[in-house]
Amino acid sequence: MRFDVSVIGLYILDVLGRPVTRIPERGNVEFIEEIRLTVAGTAGGTVVDTAKLGLRSLAVGAVGDDEKADWVLHTLGKHGVDTSAMQRLPGVPTSATILNVRPNGDRPALHVRGASDHFTVPEALEDLVFDAPIVHLGGTGLLRALDGAASAALLRAAKARGRIVTFDLIAAHAGTLALVDPLLPFIDFFLPSIEEARDMSGQKTPEDCARFYLDRGTTCCVFTLGAEGAYYAHRDGTRLASPAYEVDVVDTTGCGDAFDAGFIAALHHRLDTETALRFAQAAAGLVATGLGSDAGIVSFEHTLETMRTWPVKKR
Repeated sequence: MRFDVSVIGLYILDVLGRPVTRIPERGNVEFIEEIRLTVAGTAGGTVVDTAKLGLRSLAVGAVGDDEKADWVLHTLGKHGVDTSAMQRLPGVPTSATILNVRPNGDRPALHVRGASDHFTVPEALEDLVFDAPIVHLGGTGLLRALDGAASAALLRAAKARGRIVTFDLIAAHAGTLALVDPLLPFIDFFLPSIEEARDMSGQKTPEDCARFYLDRGTTCCVFTLGAEGAYYAHRDGTRLASPAYEVDVVDTTGCGDAFDAGFIAALHHRLDTETALRFAQAAAGLVATGLGSDAGIVSFEHTLETMRTWPVKKR
């Protein structure tokens, strides 16, 4: 196949500044240490990280017809991401977010929804989009045109071609379950945070959340638990809890996207389940050490070494 992974969904330009302790009054200025621009979003952040981890990565999404689009497409290309399936939509802005990163890593955001709301995958693009053994859909909840029946048709087509489907979402709440539920039978690896899993299911523990989604058709749940690590639950009965690493957190933007990328890279390299979890957590931890959704990730080998040498948190 031409690609190792096809990453479909939410592409955003993030403008990040840190550390932000307050917004100045009136027209005053406050000085901070760092400002960065990054390609982000549950697809954009993931595809950059998969490329940095050495995978041949296809970006499948939309930008507007503005200066932000120029930067996003240029930056994807700089990282070695194939952008031949990216759409440039006239008359709408590129999706973008301003993030004010606090000293503790919290990141209150201001977001323009933009092009990702208008993005779909035309049937004519499917041969290109599915030219990878792993297909990732990221951003359900902020993909207005693709959410719902169009996503179900897309994932059904991916499974009909024998692809491994990984899935993540964004800004999930109880109502998001209506979008996710029809997709679950076509998802091999369901990768939300535990907060998202709880908000949609109404369950509390990782075990109960996993049972909820497994009963609705997904093959495997992989939940990120923040400072508590990660939890894996497969339809075959496998259950595995993995502790978090000790990380000096700078910014948590994109940690979930990096976890997705790390897990996808682990699937590509056919790592065993425990190592796959550890590798995905190392990728997420590296991102937390810097500003932006791709901070800290250098290569597959560097992430593997990080996985082997970083201390884990004591329970």
